Amino acid sequence: MPKGDKSSYSGRQKRMAEHIEEGHEQRGVPEEEAERRAWATVNKETHGGQLSGSGRGKPEDQSPAHKGGKRGGAARANRSAAAKSASAKKTAATRRRNTTPKRVRQASRYLPQAPG
Repeated sequence: MPKGDKSSYSGRQKRMAEHIEEGHEQRGVPEEEAERRAWATVNKETHGGQLSGSGRGKPEDQSPAHKGGKRGGAARANRSAAAKSASAKKTAATRRRNTTPKRVRQASRYLPQAPG
């Protein structure tokens, strides 16, 4: 098997690599570098080629998939304290609204409201 041969990879792994590669290219990474990074990520997550058999004995490593949130943050760091606070208040209100059970919200429509 020559170096770089992908015949031992499953279809799922090939699709995964293609999707990761597209994401890198959209962010401006050169095509060859994007392909290299994509296959490195697939190898790290799935522990190499898994053409046949189920499971293959090792669970998938999801750590590369979780790195996206750790990178960046520069945009948020450049925002003013007032803008960050307003965003946090809006988020908290949305979360509060979405976690209140629907039946409680519906029942509260019929309760008398305090004037004001």
